[in-house]
Amino acid sequence: MSFVMHPVNRPAEGVPPVSQPAPAPQPTSASAPDPTRAAGDVTSRWQAVAHATGLQRADGTVGQTIFAEMTVLANRTGAINLGQGYPDVDGPDAIRELAVDAIRAGHNQYAPGDGIPALRTAIADHQRRRYGLTVDPDSEVLVTTGATEAIAVTLLALAGPGDEVVTLEPFYDSHAASIAMTGATHVTVPLRVDPADPGRGFRLDRAALRAAVGPRTRLILVNSPHNPTGTVLDDGELSAIAQAAREHDAIVVTDEVYEHLVFDDARHVPIASLPGMADRTVTISSAGKTFSFTGWKVGWLHGPAHLVTAIRTVKQFVTYSSGPPFQHAIAHALTDDSVPQRLAATLATRRDLLCEGLERAGFGVSVPRGTYFVVADGAPLGHEDGAELCRRLPELAGVVGVPVSAFCGRASDGGPSATARDLASRVRFTFVKREPVLREAVERLGALSV
Repeated sequence: MSFVMHPVNRPAEGVPPVSQPAPAPQPTSASAPDPTRAAGDVTSRWQAVAHATGLQRADGTVGQTIFAEMTVLANRTGAINLGQGYPDVDGPDAIRELAVDAIRAGHNQYAPGDGIPALRTAIADHQRRRYGLTVDPDSEVLVTTGATEAIAVTLLALAGPGDEVVTLEPFYDSHAASIAMTGATHVTVPLRVDPADPGRGFRLDRAALRAAVGPRTRLILVNSPHNPTGTVLDDGELSAIAQAAREHDAIVVTDEVYEHLVFDDARHVPIASLPGMADRTVTISSAGKTFSFTGWKVGWLHGPAHLVTAIRTVKQFVTYSSGPPFQHAIAHALTDDSVPQRLAATLATRRDLLCEGLERAGFGVSVPRGTYFVVADGAPLGHEDGAELCRRLPELAGVVGVPVSAFCGRASDGGPSATARDLASRVRFTFVKREPVLREAVERLGALSV
């Protein structure tokens, strides 16, 4: 049977000074733009972004992302698209109706650049209620056009040429793109599966963290719960990051968009809640994943007022503001913790359905503790190249995934990074689809074990 998936409609004053160290070394994994390029080279920044995200081919031309490639492949072949992580159903009707009510009430012109007061207050209340964080909605909260904009404007405001930005690897592609836009150097710290304890899944390499963070580190960008691995960093891992930041006077930027989507006994802990970290952390989240309205693009950040002032200075010249009816709806939605709790419960069921099906098909599976995604290893099936497996999966099984190597950087010689080589056989699949879709996908994947 042919089944095609379709989307449902998808430094300011007070900022800590930057040190003046020696010339920047080569990044450890992900390549960075050359800050010495000649002035007037208007193409350099976009080329740096293309290079950092793997879009630049060897001949200098720019290709499409692997996500776009896989979606085109799914649509052309009728394969089930488990590559792109967007829900195939909308969020709760009651929240949709709140947006409709806001439109009818006339909330259709520019919202304040900081975001409507009701949403900023709801964000502050949410952080206090769930995590014990005290946040001033007037000076320490900024509403953005999704978390993607929040990440971009934060990095643009706080980092630049000569700085280093440390991320986990694999990393979400917009993290690499934003770093490239700043001209900073991208340094990565791998998440690894311990062969002696594979049941723990992907964990932070703490020795690599200590080696990566140094005097040139301006920002440490942390994504937990983590895309693509589904890792939820534990207290020890978060404390190691916090210690490294304090030792080297670095700012921590967190991407917490999956904060509500954790499973089993996993617990999401914002790094801003750790001792001494609220004053050096910018916390980023959004409503898209929490409420299954990814197209509304309502995101936010909070942090110490002087950092938010710096970020606002950049953000006001990017989108200025967006989506006032959606902001009103999310302001109401954030007061009810039961909605994301129900979503997380159904996602846990769907996660188990997909993980069990992948295991029966012969994949090695790292069971995720959060997010929308599971990482499966094709090596037990004889597929050492995950990218090639993804291109063949529509023919082999009528399903599409995304290679984990697409979330990794390049070595200084232009080849794949060490992490990309380590994870070359891994594929990311999403389980944020309806159960009948996942059951069909699992049945199709069973063809691989025959």
